[in-house]
Amino acid sequence: MSTLTEAPPPLTPAAPAKKPPRRRGRWTPYWLLLPGLLWLVVFFALPMIYQASTSVQTGSLEQGYKVTWHFATYWNALGDYWPQALRSVLYAAAATILCLLLGYPLAYLIAFRAGRWRNLIMILVIAPFFTSFLIRTLAWKTILADGGPVVGALNTLHVLDVTDWIGWTAGDRVLATPLAVVCGLTYNFLPFMILPLYTSLERIDGRLHEAAGDLYARPSTTFRKVTFPLSMPGVVSGTLLTFIPASGDYVNAELLGSTDTRMIGNVIQTQFLRVLDYPTAAALSFILMAAILLMVTFYIRRSGTEDLV
Repeated sequence: MSTLTEAPPPLTPAAPAKKPPRRRGRWTPYWLLLPGLLWLVVFFALPMIYQASTSVQTGSLEQGYKVTWHFATYWNALGDYWPQALRSVLYAAAATILCLLLGYPLAYLIAFRAGRWRNLIMILVIAPFFTSFLIRTLAWKTILADGGPVVGALNTLHVLDVTDWIGWTAGDRVLATPLAVVCGLTYNFLPFMILPLYTSLERIDGRLHEAAGDLYARPSTTFRKVTFPLSMPGVVSGTLLTFIPASGDYVNAELLGSTDTRMIGNVIQTQFLRVLDYPTAAALSFILMAAILLMVTFYIRRSGTEDLV
């Protein structure tokens, strides 16, 4: 009973909590990001700001240009050169579709059927990067030359009759036509489509195909329900990497096309280097950038995936 009635021992005060040690390297990631941020500021942000100020200037090269906030330059540029802008979108879209139709089967072959030949095929895909963009485009002038084997084969198959009817060729001639420009764009940007598609397809777990086969799904059903939906990040990435540079390209239209196939990139180059109308050239550049940004935003939202390769 005495033990039950004894007073409890006095409580000792708790020791003050120790502060967590300060981490010495918490600023290391920011220091590592600093060179990249400086690069973006110097070579991207500042030129963009300079071009934005140029687009609202008035004057001439002899008298000098001054910032007068002349936004009418945008409306005038769009009103004068909207055919070239629309043509650029159409050519880039056609090249992107062709790259997807040609690149998806090849990427599928590399990912699932190439076996020991995978590395060799990948080298062949990126082999065009070993030569200059200009040389690759000039080679198509020989490939599509009048009277050459390619034009002869297209004539035999009556393909040129169809393309002539839709206005993409002129009789038996392929050079200096929209078809030649689209062929050049497709060839030059095809690797940008294949590589993201291959990366996306390679990530697909092969057991999913086996499970679809165990459920008696046909190969076409497996592709439609399993393979293609899982490869959508690669499709989105490949189409963006193809469409964006193709819409602003001017080399293919300059070397393989004519005055009737000029794209918006050719107009910007002419305004900058020949006409020396810097405000109009800068305004066209921002119009092209804004149009591509709107189309890409809409495309990504409609594609149903934000997981890009």
